[in-house]
Amino acid sequence: MLTAILAFIPVIAVLIFFHELGHFLVARSFGMGVTTFSLGFGPKLLKWKPHKTEYALSLVPLGGYVALVGETDDEIPEGFTEEECFSKRPAWQRFLVCLAGPVANFLLAWILCYILAFFYGTPYLAPEVGSVKEGSPAASAGLVAGDMIVSVDGKKVSSWEDMAAIISESEGRPMRFAVERNDRGALEIRIFEIAAKRATVTTFFNEEKSTWIVGIAASGRREVRKESFFSAPGAGFKQTWRMMEITWQGFVKLVQGVVPADQVGGPIMIAQLVGQQVEHGFEGLLFLTALISVNLGILNLLPIPVLDGGTLVFCSIEMIFRRPLNEKFQEYALRFGLGLLVALMIFATYNDIKRLFTSWLISFWMRRQHVCIS
Repeated sequence: MLTAILAFIPVIAVLIFFHELGHFLVARSFGMGVTTFSLGFGPKLLKWKPHKTEYALSLVPLGGYVALVGETDDEIPEGFTEEECFSKRPAWQRFLVCLAGPVANFLLAWILCYILAFFYGTPYLAPEVGSVKEGSPAASAGLVAGDMIVSVDGKKVSSWEDMAAIISESEGRPMRFAVERNDRGALEIRIFEIAAKRATVTTFFNEEKSTWIVGIAASGRREVRKESFFSAPGAGFKQTWRMMEITWQGFVKLVQGVVPADQVGGPIMIAQLVGQQVEHGFEGLLFLTALISVNLGILNLLPIPVLDGGTLVFCSIEMIFRRPLNEKFQEYALRFGLGLLVALMIFATYNDIKRLFTSWLISFWMRRQHVCIS
């Protein structure tokens, strides 16, 4: 557990630093005043004030903030001018300042995915047939376990995902499969014509979905594609985008009730995951950090007052109607958002503690069983 905590703190610190740095850089580019740039909350352990902005390292590492002049108080601090006030700036400037935090998290995720792609390569599921469903179009055509799909309708297939995408878009029309088969030690290319049929499958989120299939399952063999200095950025972007899609779908499915609420986790679960990845190596830690960064970025874009997404909504309304929302309404909305956020944190922490207790109880019961059997 100590390893998890020691690894968790720098990971969270880096994520928060990038998020707040996004806000800070865009605010300063517009000439807005910043009184404090703090990594962490609570009492300040270290602070440095080279000019008008104070940079601080605070006691509680689970957060951070950039205090903008005029953001929460109309009083102008000493050394700043009214022109530097956040609240006095046009709505589009405030919009971009708020958007910069989540964008910085997405940028960090892309940088980490780029590093992973360049130094470790891009992992992918090989387009190798593991099994063929009896009576399926693939079985009727003659595909067998061990076949390697090379291309479909002339389109080169480099991964199982590529092949699945082509099949799902086929609309049932006949397709030409170029397959590499090992026939008594000799590799040969064979051509099969297969028409997919519509079927219901279970998705990543355990939902049923209608799609086109040919009746083959992957062997599960994973390979790594080495990326060059020039191809790694694209591979990193593709991986980051995939993370963003899955994370956003996860939030949507959670609201819809598809994903159980007890799957929501907080800082304790994140610390556990970080600790596990540290044991598996630096590559796993980088990947998890990128994934958490994407989660943090999307979480902050949710339209909840006190989060960046809530402010983005307020600024958007102001830009559309050319006047800000009623101050009382904004105040009550912020209180509601804060209450909702605190409730979510308590609920997530409760889930974390419940998981820890359940895990301990199972472990204790297993040890007792072992003693009894011995």
